Amino acid sequence: MSGAKDTPVRISEIFGPTIQGEGLLIGLPTVFVRTGGCDYRCSWCDTLHAVDSEYRDDWKPMSADAIWQQVTTLSGGKPLTVSLSGGNPAIQPLGPLLERGHGEGYRFALETQGSISKSWFADLDYLVLSPKPPSSGMDTDWAAFEKCLSTAGQGPQTALKFVVFDDTDYAYAKDAAARYPHLPVYLQPGNHTPPPPDDEDAVVDIDGIMDRMLWLVDKVSEDRWFDVRVLPQLHVLLWGNKRGV
Repeated sequence: MSGAKDTPVRISEIFGPTIQGEGLLIGLPTVFVRTGGCDYRCSWCDTLHAVDSEYRDDWKPMSADAIWQQVTTLSGGKPLTVSLSGGNPAIQPLGPLLERGHGEGYRFALETQGSISKSWFADLDYLVLSPKPPSSGMDTDWAAFEKCLSTAGQGPQTALKFVVFDDTDYAYAKDAAARYPHLPVYLQPGNHTPPPPDDEDAVVDIDGIMDRMLWLVDKVSEDRWFDVRVLPQLHVLLWGNKRGV
């Protein structure tokens, strides 16, 4: 049988350097490795090109070496943070990529909903867990979420991130954060009008996003929820929903 090093990773796109647009590492220069495939189908997903099987023919199977060649070319060989996103990148065999990159001084951040755990979570530098609120139409398996945390252990710096569209989502985020008082929490207003993935000219409702941002600020202030950070999706404000930025 082939080992993990021979198992290809399904890649939707690799791009950068650009900045991380949200959560724990917002504003940090980053190269993105976006994998294809997801075990969720969120109602407001803004990366369907990396989620829906309709686009599977666009996903390229790549070895860790081939992925790494693109990452180092994009970064000019200068170490930075590599963001592993999707889809749900936890589906993919990314352990060999982490091993290769760490050997050259790069750092790795994983963005996942916490539904699938892998042993290589413990080798991450950053783990951002983003359980999906009721507006997504998905249910959270808290046992699976707990397994992600226990598998990661003390290896990565871990944080919680919640997309919030309404009061129900806000209550979900607050209850979920209370489960893990030791983890930093990031809230972001949802982008409720994602365009088709091939429509780079679609208009994003920036006014609506900022209205929800102001509403979130008021909510956490009124509730005296003082150990949370409220942030916009910076990449949406800068580039809308265009791919590859």
